[in-house]
Amino acid sequence: MALKTRNKVSAAFSMSSMTDIVFLLLIFFMVTSTLISPNALKLLLPKSSNQTAAKPITTVSIDKNFNFYLETTPVPFSQLEHKLQRKLAREDDPTISLHVDKSVPMEQVVKVMNIAKDNKYKLILATRAK
Repeated sequence: MALKTRNKVSAAFSMSSMTDIVFLLLIFFMVTSTLISPNALKLLLPKSSNQTAAKPITTVSIDKNFNFYLETTPVPFSQLEHKLQRKLAREDDPTISLHVDKSVPMEQVVKVMNIAKDNKYKLILATRAK
């Protein structure tokens, strides 16, 4: 009489493919998070159909409450020129990108423009596309 043998099916589950997917997602999010602009202040910029190709070295921002920022650091207006001079001292072609909330009066914009003119900096007014 012949004995029947059954093959046992293993209930083990391989997690290696799931680990690979999680690892790839982690790499994807790490790479894309570095592409996000670190100088992101919440400003509603004015609209414009013209864009420039110049690369600014630093940014100055003015929010709707007339607070001045050098990149993302709040700076009192009285210290803004000095901090810009220190930051742009060794640059051959110092260029500033000016980000201004559209509700800010022109007087505040002209203050920064005067600093740029007095120090021979190029100034780019940041806008959003129409």
